[in-house]
This record gives sequence, structure tokens and C-alpha cells, in this order.
Amino acid sequence: MTTITQDMRYKQSLMKYAVSYGVSKASRKYNRPRSYIYFWLNRWDGSIDSLRPESRRPHHHPNEHTPAELKLIHDMRRRNPRLGMVELWCRLRKRGYSRCIESLYRVLKREGLVKVKKKDSYKPKPYQQMTHPGERIQIDVKVVPRKCIADPELRLFQYTAIDEYSRYRVLGAYPEQSTYSSTEFLKKVVLEFTRKGIEVECIQTDNGQEFTNRFSTHRNKLSLFEEALRRLGIQHKLIRPYTPRHNGKVERSHREDQKRFYNRHSFYSLDDFGGQLAAHQRNSNSLPMRPLHWLSPVDVLHNFTVQNV
Repeated sequence: MTTITQDMRYKQSLMKYAVSYGVSKASRKYNRPRSYIYFWLNRWDGSIDSLRPESRRPHHHPNEHTPAELKLIHDMRRRNPRLGMVELWCRLRKRGYSRCIESLYRVLKREGLVKVKKKDSYKPKPYQQMTHPGERIQIDVKVVPRKCIADPELRLFQYTAIDEYSRYRVLGAYPEQSTYSSTEFLKKVVLEFTRKGIEVECIQTDNGQEFTNRFSTHRNKLSLFEEALRRLGIQHKLIRPYTPRHNGKVERSHREDQKRFYNRHSFYSLDDFGGQLAAHQRNSNSLPMRPLHWLSPVDVLHNFTVQNV
């Protein structure tokens, strides 16, 4: 279906007025030169399609390939259909071809002498919606930016757990990124949700060594974090390697933390960072969110627990 633009409707109105009242009056009313009106009157056949602008692309270029060059390329390609691009270009240069390899590729593409591979479009798998809080919780670690830390020798890490159903978050401040810190944070997460009457069923993480030994030299041995999960009876789900979008909710929350928290605060010690992070957790859990129909994570958890009492 061809699109009728506003400019085409304007020209049609101008043509009808010029036919009815003359070119001079149309020129004064529409503030257009008479040459412009005569140009479109000669093209207009009564239909609006005749007022469609044509392509202004030139038919020829002063530096375009000559017929002799095109014949040379066609002949060489026909005799050597399996020849690579660079080798074909080198052989053509030995026969007097002086163009660059980029020009050769454009000609081959335009003449249909090279197969252009189409990239496979990414087709995301249908997302499994959670039905209740605690069904699956994503956990990840964010390295605190150096510019936020007053002490150049101090390193800080933010552990984040986000419930996929309610978007309720638990944040933790730690001086290192290790299986020990991950295990301590896991205990904090389980305790936080237990206090709210929520049972944690599944934890989803990436394949970092602070969570799993999947890609380490001790792959046959459970990490401290995985042992804690097994003791607590919680399922551990690992995302596909090098695919952070599978942990998208916690990754997106880290981006929001950067904008709302780290770009505005400085930290002088681990205790100072922990105090400010706790306040940020309370604020972020109280903000309404569009995926929650403009309810806050705290409201969603409260409504769920009230309905299931």
C-alpha cells in the first residue's frame, strides 16, 4: 500500500486551484513561483499519485565502473566462482583493475555476483511469568565505581537480590566479591523474605566464581554458595554463559542504581556504604513501577500476604 503524504495533498489542492482560477492567482495564494506550478501541472494527470516525488538519485556517476571493467569482473567471476574476495581483487589488479576492494565488493553485490549472508534475527524465548513471590530470585554483584569511594585503597561491592514476581530487592554491602560474601548475602536474603512470610524456592545467578565452580578447575566440587543452597533446600538456576540479558531484572536494577544512587553519593568506609545502601533499598522498594501496574514492590508483597493469610 503506497503512502499519500501531506505534501502530495498540498500539491493536489494547488493544482485544483490553479485549474479553476489560473496560475497567477494560485501563485499569490499559495506563495509559490509560477514555474513551480507549471512544472507540476505538466506532470499532473488528475490523480494524486502523479504528484508523488520521484527519486533524485543520479543515473550515472563520473567515477562509476566502465563497461570494460564490469566485463572483466564478470568474466573473472564466471571462470573462478569459488575465488575469495581478496584473491579475486589481486587477480583483477594484475589485469589492470585499479579500484579499491570496497568498490569491487559493492559492484559484486549490486550485480548479484556475491552471496550476502543475512544475520539471523534474535528470537527471544517466551518468558516464564512468576505466579507468586519467592518462586525465583535473581542475584548479581555490582562493583561500586571508584569515583564514589573516598579511600583509594578501599574496594566495595553491592550484592543485589530481586524477586521476579514483586520486584522487591534486598541489597548488601561487602568488601569483597567471593563465595563467602555470596553465602552471607544468601542468608540475609532468605531471612529478609522469611520475615515477610515468603519462602525462597529458586535462586538464579550468572556463572561467576563467587556463585559456582562450573567454569573453574574445581568444577566437580560444589562452591560454598551452592552448598548453602543445598542445605536450605533452594534450587539453583544458572543462566546461559555470556548472556546477561537472562538476568535482566537485576541488571536493569543496577543501571537504575547507577543513575539514582551512585551518581549522587560518596562513601568513606564499609559501614558508611552499608548505611546509605540500606536507605537506598528502602526508597527503591517504595517506588511505584509500571510492570507492577504502578504499585511499589512493598505494596505487591503486602497485598499478596494479605490475600493468602
